[in-house]
Amino acid sequence: MSQNQIYRALGLMSGTSLDGVDGAVCITDGQKILGFEGGYYRPYSDQERAVLHGQLGKWPEGGGFDQAQEIIHKAHIEVIAHFPDADIIGFHGQTLNHDPKQGRTFQLGDGAALAHATGRRVVWDFRSEDVAAGGQGAPLAPFFHFACAKTLGLRTPIAFLNLGGVGNVSWIDPSKPNPDSAGAILAFDTGPANAPINDFVAQRLSVEFDKDGGLAASGQVNTAALEQFFKHPYFETKPPKSLDRNDFADIQDVVSDLNSADGAATLTAIATSSAYAAQMYFAEDPSRWLVCGGGRKNTTIMTALRQMLTGSVDAVEAVGFDGDMFEAQAFGFLAARVVNGLPTSAPSTTGCPTPICGGQISPPL
Repeated sequence: MSQNQIYRALGLMSGTSLDGVDGAVCITDGQKILGFEGGYYRPYSDQERAVLHGQLGKWPEGGGFDQAQEIIHKAHIEVIAHFPDADIIGFHGQTLNHDPKQGRTFQLGDGAALAHATGRRVVWDFRSEDVAAGGQGAPLAPFFHFACAKTLGLRTPIAFLNLGGVGNVSWIDPSKPNPDSAGAILAFDTGPANAPINDFVAQRLSVEFDKDGGLAASGQVNTAALEQFFKHPYFETKPPKSLDRNDFADIQDVVSDLNSADGAATLTAIATSSAYAAQMYFAEDPSRWLVCGGGRKNTTIMTALRQMLTGSVDAVEAVGFDGDMFEAQAFGFLAARVVNGLPTSAPSTTGCPTPICGGQISPPL
């Protein structure tokens, strides 16, 4: 019987798509998931999003983050106010840059300031310790995915595919006892996902995203551009491996000469083909893929994945999870692990040398 304390842990997530802040509660001891509660989304305004977008790719020594940090803190405090019964808070912050090859990662946001402002205990800075130890610092949701597979009572391998700004996959063998057990998880970033599609349609059509993948469905994939893109060395690198939103900054050049429909179709094919390429690293084909992130709402993406991948492909809602709040729930789960002194990453998820319990804990002042 676990001696770890059970928490009503509020997870907060602001992803690389820069759409807003999600907040959701995971009731957990950091090992078993006992339930979920609530779910609140605070969108960024166009002005706020523009400010944050202008900071992407920067490092802390460059300074000039006061306005962006104020936006981040204000939005997260508004979300926290909707969860007065949360025991602890998992605050991811806003990733502005991520370069594990250079031992660096940068999430804007001060958890200590949030703890002071809200009177709550805040767990934050989840990635730095892993990166400092030589890990990739990402992805961090795989331990949560492992617990979800256990909650579902699964015994055979399954894959969780998160299609946010960047794609990542967690291959899970739920027959293993713990997430850091040998062979329990293989996790890594797959490649670009929604971010380049969103950037493309924003520039071409002044819309936030390709709703339902309708524009991509009306176009033709440029196979030459697709093949050229997959010559990128990232796809020949064995996992664990991770990406920054800007690691494929030249991706727009690949589609710059295409019309809007063909450009969207090609960028969408890059996202789905990146997931397909991930399969080669799995020890065993998953019986099922569960898709989270905004990509699960893109009909064109989901249709392509069902045609390409081994095993059934469904949005996480098919098994009772809330796909809109899934990543926020993950950081609530991870906060409970940190407070209970449990590892949040392992060699098979980030490439760190040994399992690491990352995250700082800031008490209320």
